[in-house]
Amino acid sequence: MQFGSLDGTSYDGFIRDVGALAMGASTYEWLLRELVKPGTAQAAPWPYMQPTWVFTSRKLPVVEGADVRFAQGDVVPVHQQMRAAANGKNVWIVGGGELAGQFLDRDLLDELIVQIMPVVLGSGLPLLPRAVVTPALKLTSVTPYKETFVEMCYEVVRG
Repeated sequence: MQFGSLDGTSYDGFIRDVGALAMGASTYEWLLRELVKPGTAQAAPWPYMQPTWVFTSRKLPVVEGADVRFAQGDVVPVHQQMRAAANGKNVWIVGGGELAGQFLDRDLLDELIVQIMPVVLGSGLPLLPRAVVTPALKLTSVTPYKETFVEMCYEVVRG
């Protein structure tokens, strides 16, 4: 892995407080291709114990033994299901700026945690493919890790 292990980062504490996840199809397919690798000699288990909702309009492969649920359409009813499953813990919107933007549009995000790593991609997609004017984002912390990447936390300010 280019940036080493997650030891010494905020991940362990972060994931302990997560009760449910949502991701888009591209993130899910990336996890399958790069991490889980089903049907190969390098196959690994699904990385999350929490129930995971994948937003997609396509039929995607299912990971055996994983609590993965497929959803489409409005994020509000799915968010209600996720909050119930999370049982008081956090709901994590994993990757996918468009999906995160849909949750933001419906006033369902409390904070954004952004990690920036020095990888030159040449091109890419915006973090949130929309103008975020209201609610405003307030920077609450910046933490460097392993002299390799930085994590920035933003509060979604309402009212």
